[in-house]
Amino acid sequence: MAQDQATICFVGDLVGSCGRRTLLTLLPSIRERFEPTFVVINGENVAGGLGITPKIADELFEAGVDVITLGNHSYRRSEIIPYLDQHEPILRPANYLRSQPGHGHCIVEKEGIKLGVVNLSGNLFLDAAHPAFQAADSAVDELLSAGADQILVDMHAEATSEKVAMGWHLDGKVSAVVGTHTHIPTADARVLPGGTAFITDVGMTGARGGVIGVKREQAVGSLVSGMRVQFEPSEDDPWLNGVVIRCQGPRRAESIEQLLLAAPASPRATQ
Repeated sequence: MAQDQATICFVGDLVGSCGRRTLLTLLPSIRERFEPTFVVINGENVAGGLGITPKIADELFEAGVDVITLGNHSYRRSEIIPYLDQHEPILRPANYLRSQPGHGHCIVEKEGIKLGVVNLSGNLFLDAAHPAFQAADSAVDELLSAGADQILVDMHAEATSEKVAMGWHLDGKVSAVVGTHTHIPTADARVLPGGTAFITDVGMTGARGGVIGVKREQAVGSLVSGMRVQFEPSEDDPWLNGVVIRCQGPRRAESIEQLLLAAPASPRATQ
């Protein structure tokens, strides 16, 4: 494969053990169908719905995930903090403080192709130390200096306006800008005029029968009563949300295709 050709599969926010199982179940068929060069996932909700642990990160890497991006729950599990410093292919947002643990971008190489990945946090409604747009420019410059052939940016943000604006800001400079965090897949996947694949939100991998991945009775009860509730991940109707991006040319996308896949029914569920 030429250095300017690559297929990237990005899977949206894994929520709890349901999301993890769904990814691990469907990943072999995704590999067979799309033959991705790289698999990148957002894993910031994979440990009980909040954060990630070293054990889970190791399991995902062993399953063939190349890079794990995170977000506002990066440090929710204290045991992950030293792991973030020790393992470059797991990222917290690049616009966090430099003094905070972990890395904001990395490069992974397969088949002679170097993929740079950047993790960013939105500033509206989320507590990121630095502006996302300046951090994006700096990270992209560093990845270009390191010889990245393709660059994927995970914009983990609450506001759709920030995600759309980041897509336009980086159009023509990176291969793809994909939005995460709100857990609902948007219908605007497209390649922008400069050649950057974009989607406002990839969605989540977890229980579609819940409320953005948590038990619906808890979420509804909290909204009805106005009282705080300790949410738990749902197991109802698991789906995988992702995108497949085909790159043709340096940091240029040829296409972006959404993946909205139901997990196979378990034997117990069919009885």
